[in-house]
Amino acid sequence: MDTQHLLYGGLALSGGTLLSLYLALVFWSPAPIVTHESEKKYRSHVSPKKPLPLTQLADPGSVDLTIIVPAYNEIERLPLMMASTIAHLASQKNRTYEILIIDDGSTDGTSETALELAAKYSKCDIRVVTLEKNIGKGGAVRHGMLHSSGERLLMADADGASRIEDLEALWTSMDTLAPNNTPGIVVGSRAHLVKSEAVVKRSFLRNVLMHGLHTILRIVGVGHIRDTQCGFKLFSRSAAQQIFPVQHLPTWIFDVELLLLAKQLRIPVTEVPIEWHEVAGSKLNVMTVSLQMLRDLLIVRANHLLGRWKAVSAKSKSD
Repeated sequence: MDTQHLLYGGLALSGGTLLSLYLALVFWSPAPIVTHESEKKYRSHVSPKKPLPLTQLADPGSVDLTIIVPAYNEIERLPLMMASTIAHLASQKNRTYEILIIDDGSTDGTSETALELAAKYSKCDIRVVTLEKNIGKGGAVRHGMLHSSGERLLMADADGASRIEDLEALWTSMDTLAPNNTPGIVVGSRAHLVKSEAVVKRSFLRNVLMHGLHTILRIVGVGHIRDTQCGFKLFSRSAAQQIFPVQHLPTWIFDVELLLLAKQLRIPVTEVPIEWHEVAGSKLNVMTVSLQMLRDLLIVRANHLLGRWKAVSAKSKSD
């Protein structure tokens, strides 16, 4: 009788523990990202006062390239990044493009600065989208991707830490990986810089965070990618159409979710070495980000294992 009671007690305890863990997962999982009506429109030098409707990722592409620039309080760094970006794009004579600057609820006038840049570079199609509140880099990138017109879509940080000239290496790699707009992702990688001066001179905490992240990534299933966090990634339109509608994480670790989704969808991913340098003005708190990183990685992995979050391939949607 005592053995039976112990068995029932153990089962009840196990069931209660699993239920508590599941409820904790539901509680900590981010709510669906809501898009407000004002965020479905953009301003530009052509229409700086009256917002115009954005395009939709589900529609066919109309330009060769869209560059998505998430920006939060970037009035100081954005002008330099845009100057180098425009200069490079101007050298690619046969490539059509647009630039989407996604102001992630800034409080320093980033949208106004972006509009000034759009007027300065009036021959370029620069679109400024202002989110009503700060939702995180992942949410800003997702919003830009969902409203892009490009056959290929590049996410690039507003600090200009990655050289825009390295886009050409990513572009060439995409030609081989995913010709004719088949699904593919090319990741700019700083892995070759691990022992370089650029990384060695980073703070001790940042390097600890980097090595800890690599260990966790192997556990969650994307250890095959040596640099998941570089903010310089190129997507074919067909890959973006499958991945970004089902992205959930709005935080900075969203890159890992994108790569997990690509793995589940069997979308090929390759890494290309790029040049990179640390730029002053980072808004990351290393300790806070470390804890958030661990929480979000566990959340995304658990949700996919339990089937709460699912990746659905384009083929499955059409069946």
